[in-house]
Amino acid sequence: MANTKQAQKYIRKTEVRTERNRNESSRLKTLAKKARAAEGEEAAKIASEYASALDKAAKRGVIHPNKAARQKSAISAKIFAKA
Repeated sequence: MANTKQAQKYIRKTEVRTERNRNESSRLKTLAKKARAAEGEEAAKIASEYASALDKAAKRGVIHPNKAARQKSAISAKIFAKA
């Protein structure tokens, strides 16, 4: 157990941040599945939404910026391969 008020506050902050990051990661996984399964114009729309979410997650530090770039590249390659 934390001994100081500062340590207790840090624990609370960590719990909030962990929950926020977990929600964001789950949302990214869901968008990735939708983007891979989509067809036609819908695929481009969902891929754009997914790319935007990846950029925001990278900016906030939820995922590494290089991972965001890799995933955007992979999803766009899949979409252009289908077209």
